[in-house]
Amino acid sequence: MPETAAAVTRTPSGRLALAASPEQIALGPLDGRYQSAIAPLVDYLSEAALNRDRVAVEVEWLIHLTSNSVLPGAGPLTAEQQDKLRGIVTEFDAAAVAELAEIEAVTVHDVKAVEYYISRRLPAIGIENLTAMVHFGCTSEDINNLSYALGIKGAVEDVWLPAARALVQQIEGMAEENRAVPMLSRTHGQPATPTTLGKELAVIAHRLGRQLDRIAKTEYLGKINGATGTYAAHVASVPGADWQAVSKSFVEGLGLTWNPLTTQIESHDWQAELYSDMARFNRILHNVCTDIWSYISIGYFRQIPVAGATGSSTMPHKVNPIRFENAEANLEISNGLLDTLAATLVTSRWQRDLTDSSSQRNIGVAFGHSLLAISNVAKGLKALDVAGDVLAGDLDTNWEVLGEAIQMVMRAEAIAGVAGMENPYERLKDLTRGHRVDADRMQEFVSGLGLSADAEARLLALTPGSYTGIADELVDHLK
Repeated sequence: MPETAAAVTRTPSGRLALAASPEQIALGPLDGRYQSAIAPLVDYLSEAALNRDRVAVEVEWLIHLTSNSVLPGAGPLTAEQQDKLRGIVTEFDAAAVAELAEIEAVTVHDVKAVEYYISRRLPAIGIENLTAMVHFGCTSEDINNLSYALGIKGAVEDVWLPAARALVQQIEGMAEENRAVPMLSRTHGQPATPTTLGKELAVIAHRLGRQLDRIAKTEYLGKINGATGTYAAHVASVPGADWQAVSKSFVEGLGLTWNPLTTQIESHDWQAELYSDMARFNRILHNVCTDIWSYISIGYFRQIPVAGATGSSTMPHKVNPIRFENAEANLEISNGLLDTLAATLVTSRWQRDLTDSSSQRNIGVAFGHSLLAISNVAKGLKALDVAGDVLAGDLDTNWEVLGEAIQMVMRAEAIAGVAGMENPYERLKDLTRGHRVDADRMQEFVSGLGLSADAEARLLALTPGSYTGIADELVDHLK
């Protein structure tokens, strides 16, 4: 059948409009190409999850007020009634999301839609007389700040932090496995005092782990104190209640830390602190990606090919370090958002403006790009083999790195009274700077220094591969 203008939507260029497809097409990669990697965050930081948390906060506030007999005439609910109220939250599903959207289309206010959504369900529970208690004394931000805190807390503790911890443990395992594998260091990109691969991996794990320990100690603050943080409506309606105590016990009952002093909004300082810590973790992980990428490029790691995968569309020999490159990009995007959130959320005009409302809707995107990067790094590390022969060969062609050891032994000998140990640095500089020195030339030089027998024996036994100090022991600091 020929198409009709009414049946087909096209773009100005004449192409079929993908936006008109009956299947929803994602605009961004997190909800499209990479959806499976970040799916767990949907239960905490999506719009639907935010609405579910709003419902939860409203329900718990109603239960809290009735349980404490704060309002005259509103006695405690039965256990069955409380269970049914909480069932509104536990059974929140796609139909609930759709119903809320329909209500909001009329109210043009997301939190008011939640209030009406809950009120509709009170008659079935037998408590329609308590409809006026839904959202009692609350401004929208009372519900929102607590809902965001619950969602962010869940996302950190249940999704992001476990994934980050697992990655650090993976790196710790690699550090332990390679603790004694000698490796040439490069300071300023130039050959330097050797280390071990395990010790360098341990440095990474230690740095990342410190940031995770900070993040794990995050305080998630919340408030419920009215339109300008003064409990004005609360006191006007029920002057005899200890509203600060009611507020504090409610917030703490949600597993959050009570903030006693706010404007209309909870100040979001804790969010800025969290996002700064997460961004620092991301930056360290970005440094890990660039270092591993560089080690791959000089052959220290071999990448394990994936059956059927294509490294290059034209060069069949290539196995590209795409996991680490992908992670770099996603960490940069995540940090762009985290830095912006940390900078903007701490500022609000006088008692309230709505810039934070729009900003906070991007928290899930910031978390998502970080989580995707963590996933890619973990997969990338699993596909690496240590090229021990390349590491050993690199060390064997850089005997000049023993110059540091020799001149320090000469200094120690001079202090001990051994003659002929003058100008050790300058003598080693003349021998090694800008020159490649092989084993024979280095040992010939050592033999001609006039060292004590013990010192000479130690230096003649030393090789670039054995000049790693206590690097392997330092890995024990991860335990």
